[in-house]
Amino acid sequence: MSYKTYIDMPKALPFEEAIRLYDEMLAEIGADGKAMEIYSEICERASRYSVFRSRWLLMSKEEKADTDPSRTACHDSMIICLNKLARYLRMKGKAAAWRDELGDEAEDPYIRKRIGDFGCYIALINGLNAR
Repeated sequence: MSYKTYIDMPKALPFEEAIRLYDEMLAEIGADGKAMEIYSEICERASRYSVFRSRWLLMSKEEKADTDPSRTACHDSMIICLNKLARYLRMKGKAAAWRDELGDEAEDPYIRKRIGDFGCYIALINGLNAR
C-alpha cells in the first residue's frame, strides 16, 4: 500500500493538513504548563497507538483478535486526552479549532480513524524530532 492508497480512503488526513492542525495545537499550548502536561500524555498515547497501527497489517487474524482490545483502549485514551486538551485550551480562551477540524467521533465512525491518523502523525513528528 502507498500513501496515495491512504489518501483515497474516507476521512483521510493528508500530511499537510495534519501538520497545520499540529502547528495550531502547539501554538495554542504555548508555554502553558498544564497544557504541556496534557500534550505529553497525548504524545505518550499516540506513540503507543502508532505501534499498534504500524504492526496491524503484519498481524495474523488471531493476533489482531488478541490485540484489538488493547489497541482500542489505547485509541480511546488518546482521544480522551485530545478532548481534554481542547477543553482546557477553550477554558483559557483559545479556539481549539484544530480539534473541531479533526471531527466528532460520535457523529461519524470514520472520524475515529482520522483521529487515530492524527495520533500517528504526532508520533511521526516526535520520532523525527528525537534524532
